[in-house]
Amino acid sequence: MTTSPGRRSSTFTRLLRHGFTDPSAAEQLLDLDALASVRSDPVLLEALGATADPDLALRGLVRVVEAGEESERQVLLDTLVTAKPLRDRLLGVLGASEALGDHLARHPRDWRALVTYESADLHPGVAEFEQGLADAVDPDSLRVAYRRCLLTLAARDVCGTTGLAQTAAELADLATATLRAALAIARTAAPEDAAQCRLAVVAMGKCGGRELNYVSDVDVIFVGEAHDGVDETKAMQAATRLAAHMMRICSETTVEGTIWEVDANLRPEGRNGPLVRTLSSHLAYYQRWAKTWEFQALLKARAVAGDPELGAEYVEAVSPLVWGAADRENFVPDVQKMRRRVVDNIPADRIERELKLGPGGLRDVEFAVQLLQLVHGRSDASLHSGSTLEALRALADGGYVGRADAAQLDEAYRFLRAMEHRIQLHRLRRTHLVPEDEADLRRIGRSLGMRTDPVAELNKAWKRHASVVRRLHEKIFYRPLLDAVAQLAPGESRLSPKAAAIRLEALGYADPAAALRHLEALSSGVTRKAAIQRTLLPVLLGWFADSADPDAGLLGFRKVSDALGKTPWYLRLLRDEGAAAENLARVLSAGRLAPDLLMRAPEAVAILGDPEGLRPRTREHLEQEVLAAVGRAGDAESAVAVVRGVRRRELFRTTAADLIGSYGTEDSPAEQDHGALVDRVGSAVTDLNAATIAGALRAAVRERWGDTLPTRFAVIGMGRFGGHELSYGSDADVLFVHRPREGVSDEEAGRAANAVVGEMRRLLQLPTADPPLLIDADLRPEGRTGPMVRTLKSYEAYYRRWSLVWESQALLRAEHMAGEEELGRAFVELVDPLRYPMEGLGEDAVREIRRLKARMESERMPRGADPTLHAKLGRGGLSDVEWTVQLMQMRHGWAEPGLRTTRTREALAAACAAGLIPAEDAQTLDEAWVLAARVRNAVMLVRGRPGDTFPSDARELAAVGRYLGYEPGHVGDMLDDYRRITRRARAVVEERFYGAAG
Repeated sequence: MTTSPGRRSSTFTRLLRHGFTDPSAAEQLLDLDALASVRSDPVLLEALGATADPDLALRGLVRVVEAGEESERQVLLDTLVTAKPLRDRLLGVLGASEALGDHLARHPRDWRALVTYESADLHPGVAEFEQGLADAVDPDSLRVAYRRCLLTLAARDVCGTTGLAQTAAELADLATATLRAALAIARTAAPEDAAQCRLAVVAMGKCGGRELNYVSDVDVIFVGEAHDGVDETKAMQAATRLAAHMMRICSETTVEGTIWEVDANLRPEGRNGPLVRTLSSHLAYYQRWAKTWEFQALLKARAVAGDPELGAEYVEAVSPLVWGAADRENFVPDVQKMRRRVVDNIPADRIERELKLGPGGLRDVEFAVQLLQLVHGRSDASLHSGSTLEALRALADGGYVGRADAAQLDEAYRFLRAMEHRIQLHRLRRTHLVPEDEADLRRIGRSLGMRTDPVAELNKAWKRHASVVRRLHEKIFYRPLLDAVAQLAPGESRLSPKAAAIRLEALGYADPAAALRHLEALSSGVTRKAAIQRTLLPVLLGWFADSADPDAGLLGFRKVSDALGKTPWYLRLLRDEGAAAENLARVLSAGRLAPDLLMRAPEAVAILGDPEGLRPRTREHLEQEVLAAVGRAGDAESAVAVVRGVRRRELFRTTAADLIGSYGTEDSPAEQDHGALVDRVGSAVTDLNAATIAGALRAAVRERWGDTLPTRFAVIGMGRFGGHELSYGSDADVLFVHRPREGVSDEEAGRAANAVVGEMRRLLQLPTADPPLLIDADLRPEGRTGPMVRTLKSYEAYYRRWSLVWESQALLRAEHMAGEEELGRAFVELVDPLRYPMEGLGEDAVREIRRLKARMESERMPRGADPTLHAKLGRGGLSDVEWTVQLMQMRHGWAEPGLRTTRTREALAAACAAGLIPAEDAQTLDEAWVLAARVRNAVMLVRGRPGDTFPSDARELAAVGRYLGYEPGHVGDMLDDYRRITRRARAVVEERFYGAAG
């Protein structure tokens, strides 16, 4: 076939028009002698052009023709051009599956399996497949027969003769017939084993549900019993040998390749359990030890091979256990755990191509359907189906899922499964990854009927269906709950109140009746507010159920909505700001503190929709706002009321940022640097309290003296306040210092300073809706018996003559916080020699500090408290770490500038950098300190009041666990981890503080 230079042949052009991507290579193939009799027949090109990959189909056809005997070739080619059913089937398979093309090249006579087109061929069942495998007597012949059956099945699939559900069911039936043939081969090879036992093979997973893929592990469970008169132990050994041999027959690779893996890991105890158990042994395990996911797996159990009576007994015996799983004690935390998508093990570069496990993938649909079956199947036998699509239809018919949602999920699931089938069919490999190669995407798209721009059309359809699944797979749990309390059109199915309560209970709601009342109040009516909330609630309910206290989240949302529901900006915020609704759900359901702060001024919810809203304000910004508010107020009490309102708003901002950072959101993972979280909270609360005290000071002065107090006045932060390490429930430890102005007597200055201190404390503790700020001055010289406020000279005289070592240690945290900055600096300069003594502490002072610490451990621990779980005073807790760091500061601060800081973590890092403590020990202390600080924060967030120990209430303890990053049902792990981390820290303290080191 020659053409003049520079011109393309008419064949080349026709090949391009028929979808060939390499027309030159196709021309060469058509010129081969093997195709001489058909190359000019127009039906051949038309048929090739109709395939998923015309180039692949033509290459496969040439290989099949060339592999056949001379007499066979012409029969094949003649039939190909005269019989449309064969032409469509054979070329359709060759254009979709390189692996089946390889099979036909090895077994060229197998094309004849595609010739017949009887009605029985359209919908074969297990019996027809068994007949197709009947001649198999060894693993190789079984593989050849299996591929021959698969060839006819794939032909019907790619030609559109069977739909997705029918194809998946046929693949499962073929697997059933194959398991039976493999077991027969194993029994023939070991007749003495077969004579000793009864063995049943129960299919699980997709095979059990009759929805199998082209290439998938076939999940099974083996049940065995001894024949009469046979010792049970020997019978189980025989059954195990038969089962293992059957698995090898299917799984091992021979010259004819492999069939698929037979996976028995869903059996009791998984890989660690015996391969075969008796029925009674199975039941004993399920009744005592099985987890919720195991009952979920048993949803699809179906006896497929071996002893049919034993298999039926097994399925009948486990069925009540499956449908009673929702009544089990740990069902709710298990469900919460299972509902959280597991993508941690998927590499980041593959997650977007994951058709099964990625966001919006097949697993999302299957899991949602199975969970609803478990919840409602105990009272509705119509849901007892192993097929995802059949179960989804039954859920819609029963009103458990909205019909429109079910229809969309059905369409998306069918499309994603069809994609999965086409991907696997190409090389008959087990994969769920969408390929990146454009030729592969083009073949898949064309196989699904996309011909104009297959790659673009495929990607668009895939993303659209995955988006539908992402949007609906959670919502289908919750939307029917709204229908249960809504007015529906006549004839519409809905959840009964009882079914709605069952579902809410299964999702973690402790008071389903109250939850339904809240849903009715939020979603009823024809107002714009009710319409927007009906749209939002299915998503919000999912976020609430993902928390430790869904009831509190829903109640909180109702309260906020009642307060702000008529405010246009609030509804717009929730509707348009995707992050705002999720952030609100996290904040409302994580504990009491943040919702309490929000309820006092619900308009603060606007913070949650602003991208910068969760970022803490600087102290300068806060002081500017506070002092401006004081300047505008008419009197001190109204001024400080505004100041405390600012503090409440900023406390909400800090708690919200902390909770959202700790929990993470769908678009932003949880913060992994827990130290950074603690530091942000400590700095934010410290800056906020400093600004609040500055505002109260200005208000107290203005009320009585105008702009100028007769004495210069400063507030020195001490303890956690000075260390920028405040938790939500901490008091503000302070010292007050003043210096009389020129011309003012010491007596007048002292009276003014004391009056200001008294007024500040009164104003900050007035009973209002806002949380009080308690000021604690007990660290002053002479403690509670000493004067509340002193002059700088008085402090100097006291510290020079009377100061004790514990006071020097307390001054390590001293930092100016409010009032006159110059006076604050002068105080800090005064105490520097005390806290960082030249040449360090003497041995007597070191012994005194150690004695004080030991005394505190024995006397200050609350009676009955567990010392291994007390975050402040317990083993390896805050006090242990802080005293160890402070001892290093006092011994070496004079020589190491980095140690001259009020912050524990900074000082510890500086000590490590200076070689004063090994890096491993420093890391151990830092980890324990951060964990103990987070526990204190968590307790305050969850309970709404401060505490140093883990809560005893189970729900509160679970909420603390969620804040700390533990999945539902893992509070035991949390307590074990806390004890382990703090035990290691205490060992370092014993060496570095009480021992000779340092």
